Amino acid sequence: MTFNPTSFPEVLISKTSIHSDARGWFVERFRKDLLEEAVGHNINFCQENRAQSYYGVIRGLHYQMPPAAQSKLISVIEGKVLEVVVDIRKGSPNFGKHITVELSSKNQKQLFIPRGFAHGYACSSKTAIVIYHVDNYYNQSSEANIAFDDPQLNIDWQLPVNKIILSEKDKSHPRFKAAQFFDYNQSLYD
Repeated sequence: MTFNPTSFPEVLISKTSIHSDARGWFVERFRKDLLEEAVGHNINFCQENRAQSYYGVIRGLHYQMPPAAQSKLISVIEGKVLEVVVDIRKGSPNFGKHITVELSSKNQKQLFIPRGFAHGYACSSKTAIVIYHVDNYYNQSSEANIAFDDPQLNIDWQLPVNKIILSEKDKSHPRFKAAQFFDYNQSLYD
């Protein structure tokens, strides 16, 4: 299992070795010690979330503010999604920029998203099942969001506009300029 930085050095892609034979395959999906070595601090995942989505579903952009901010380790066990990560740390050199990573059951990649980043994903296969581990419990009062289609972010979700499916909640998120942000100089893991 290796962890490599994306163009956002704090956001890591994990690639695992797949061991195949006549019986099928085996993969080591999570090693706490290797993840902590890669991120440089303790990670204590306390909640696992799973979501099934159909083609065209966009979920996001979501995050939680302190004191309930969350780091996430995201993987796909069925299908394929385009994961989008937005740096929302005011003062960061990447503030307001985003990256995209394809996660699929075929490529077996995982994405580690630390606190201070918003994320969302678009389902680009018939169905997809996404699993994410988080290091803080869901807290409705700390929930924050950004509109998926904010023109300032200019995200290409790689879906035809007429095929996009959103929840009522995801249709009403604020624009980026009205969102809540993290402070780049604030320690998020104290």
